[in-house]
Amino acid sequence: MAATGACFVAGGFLPIFGRGMKSAGGGLRTNLVSVRSSAVSTDWDEAEKERRSLKDYFEQSKELIRSDGGPPRWFSLLECGSPLDSSPLLLFLPGIDGVGLGLIKHHQRLGKLFDVWCLHIPVEDRTSFTELVKLVERTVRSANYRSPNKPIYLVGESLGVCLALAVAARNPDIDLALILANPATSFNKSPLQSLMPLLSLMPDKLHFSLPLILGLITGDPLRMVITNAEKGLPLQQRVGEQPLGLATLSSYLSVLSDILPRETLLWKLKMLHSASAYANSRLHAVKAEILILSSGKDQLLSIQEECERLNHALPNCEIRKFTDSGHFLFLEDGIDLVTIIKGVRFYRRTKYLDYILDYIPPTPSEFKKVAEPIRWFNSVTCPVMLSTLEDGKIVRGLAGIPLEGPALFIGYHMLLGIETIPLVLQFMDEKNILLRGIAHPMLFKRSSGGSLSDLSPYDVIRLVGAVPVSGINFYKLMSSKSHALLYPGGMREAVHRKGEEYKLFWPEQSEFVRIAARFGAKIIPFGVVGEDDVSQGDQIKENTRNHVKLRTDSSGEVANQELHMPGILPKLPGRFYYLFGKPIETKGRYQELREKEKAHKLYLQVKSEVESNIAYLKEKRKSDPYRNILPRSLYQATHGFTSEVPTFEL
Repeated sequence: MAATGACFVAGGFLPIFGRGMKSAGGGLRTNLVSVRSSAVSTDWDEAEKERRSLKDYFEQSKELIRSDGGPPRWFSLLECGSPLDSSPLLLFLPGIDGVGLGLIKHHQRLGKLFDVWCLHIPVEDRTSFTELVKLVERTVRSANYRSPNKPIYLVGESLGVCLALAVAARNPDIDLALILANPATSFNKSPLQSLMPLLSLMPDKLHFSLPLILGLITGDPLRMVITNAEKGLPLQQRVGEQPLGLATLSSYLSVLSDILPRETLLWKLKMLHSASAYANSRLHAVKAEILILSSGKDQLLSIQEECERLNHALPNCEIRKFTDSGHFLFLEDGIDLVTIIKGVRFYRRTKYLDYILDYIPPTPSEFKKVAEPIRWFNSVTCPVMLSTLEDGKIVRGLAGIPLEGPALFIGYHMLLGIETIPLVLQFMDEKNILLRGIAHPMLFKRSSGGSLSDLSPYDVIRLVGAVPVSGINFYKLMSSKSHALLYPGGMREAVHRKGEEYKLFWPEQSEFVRIAARFGAKIIPFGVVGEDDVSQGDQIKENTRNHVKLRTDSSGEVANQELHMPGILPKLPGRFYYLFGKPIETKGRYQELREKEKAHKLYLQVKSEVESNIAYLKEKRKSDPYRNILPRSLYQATHGFTSEVPTFEL
């Protein structure tokens, strides 16, 4: 094995590979290369700016596909950087190409979260699928022996998905987290099976494998293969007819041909047949946490139907769909694996997910990407945000909001909690403060059935820091000096009925005062009003039955946490108004507020201030000349759509 590693280094990999080659047995080769690239920035945004391209995939593939007669092996790139001691191991299992560079666009960002190893299967290697399973399994067991309390991530695409599922099925007692892109477990239904005899008979000069690979990239492989064979056109001409961006691949046709020559492609297709059968026969034994990424234009493997099948067959599984993507999902522009992992909350460093310690805040560019599609809502509602200074003066803007945490914002939920959209955006834009909402568990765990099992709409909420409501999460938010957003009225308030606008549904007993006081948090009561709603719902019983029950020990309306999507009778978009009261200081009052009566008195004070803020805003908005959308639109048309629209006098 030493000769194998030395061959890689001698082949010119010193500028590329940094933590040494790993042997097939899973041990780290410490006697090879220990060079680190000083050009790789530790800043997240720098990593985004320096993201690799498809061109880099081909350039580095030239080095990897040089025949050296060696077996499959692990490598780690310099650009992945130095992993932290707490970083879990991530093993990338390649697809049909076998190169191992499928995550090249994500290496720098992944390297800040994981210790990244990639599996390389040489072009002329003929290791069977079962032997590849054993190779990965040895590595997994070795890593688990060294760090038994850390999860091990397996990221696979197509063939690599079968590998990951097989290893997970054989090792149900090891903590594995699987990220599976475009599973090849549906290969028995693939039309490629009928084309395998044709491939074995076709002359080499037709370069059958090249249009197949290019077709996988474009999302329609069979059409490209058949058209190329029927017309007998030079491949360069066929490439030139493809959508914008693919024509640039013409200079790498020789690399494509070297990655999957005809004999290797035949071997890989036969392996896919056995691999899918192996993995499917063992799905019942898979206990791992799984995230499936599904491409809408991967017509080769009927991916969308297969992902739905796996979602029902695997007990701990979620799906994220990418409608316009093809087979090589990780090589496409606009796909960021780290952002996906953050949104799904699929990252953890220990056996159990810690919503506070394992949280990775969004970078400025990530926040911008998720915020831009919803900024129209700010334009429509044109929010007016008022805060209260230390001397009690009310001012427009967030000048009265404390920059340092811990800070606890206590307020009223409008219908469906839509007031949180302008709230989170404004706090980030004006104060660079990430408000971490304490939300219902339905946003984080799929239900046991019913109509609310798709969690993908909530990825943005999780990305910006929301956590499921629980005493321990609230405690950790305060101890980490966060700015937390809490609605005591919860779901009952957010799905209030007709005639219940601006009515608080708070529990009778204090739920937050003593924990806030323990860490000296500032409590900021706030009210919000807008053109409220008329709603009714008929899905209450079904959705309540299928989700986590909250406040089962409470009485009254607050215990009536019915989950339903109310019918909404739309109104012309009104203006939103927010008033943040004077921060209530709890620092130095912990011993005082440990007394139940004094804590309850402060709780009632906070509730009273929220109600007073709502009443103030309801009265003052009557004198706002720009309350309705028409005068606001005229003002913005005259002064610019980014200008601040005036409001009532303070």
